[in-house]
Amino acid sequence: MNCCGDKGIDIIFEDNHLLVVIKPVNIPTQKDESNDNDMLTLLKEDIKKRYNKPGNVYLGLVHRLDRPVGGVMVFAKTSKAASRLSDQVRTRQFKKAYLAVVHGIPVKSEGRLEDYLLKDSRSNMVSVVKEGTPGSKLAVLDYRTLGVYNDFSLIKVNLHTGRPHQIRVQLVNIGHPLYGDQKYGHRVNKPGQQIALWSNEIALVHPVLKEEKVFSCKPPAIEPWSWFVEAL
Repeated sequence: MNCCGDKGIDIIFEDNHLLVVIKPVNIPTQKDESNDNDMLTLLKEDIKKRYNKPGNVYLGLVHRLDRPVGGVMVFAKTSKAASRLSDQVRTRQFKKAYLAVVHGIPVKSEGRLEDYLLKDSRSNMVSVVKEGTPGSKLAVLDYRTLGVYNDFSLIKVNLHTGRPHQIRVQLVNIGHPLYGDQKYGHRVNKPGQQIALWSNEIALVHPVLKEEKVFSCKPPAIEPWSWFVEAL
């Protein structure tokens, strides 16, 4: 695994078409109103420096991770790769799996959640609503409990749709807010706790070679992840 120059971002895989990295927590995917360093800008700067490229560097955003979430993230290094990967996202060939630590122990150790979600852009909050609610979108995920520690559970989530805040909202809707989630689990989490949601694995078809690729990384060995070392 290589490190992305002085940016401190680990590179899992890189060729002429793809760049796969481990996104650190608390860095926005792309520039936002905070004006903090963002993944897209940092990686473009690094490519420009490492390859001594003149002018603007192309890097396509294929998917997003919420600012507090870390883990595997894929970028496209050409517009052709970006277009083909976007098609895979749309047709659900681009598969994403996450790890999460939640409060409580699910009654069913595994299952599928299907909900309609509605985002309030003013508050940047998402809620579960009734089917047919104007502006709502179907959200589907599968989950499986990997381990239990006291009153916390380690959950593996496979996404079938990519809605904003989907995992956080669907799990809190069944009574299992994520550890450290200040937005949707503020009643049970302490201020300052880091959300325990990690992009664990991404599977895709290489946009040019047409080979199936699977990229994965484990969360850092700190609490609450360290409670589940054997399950990870």
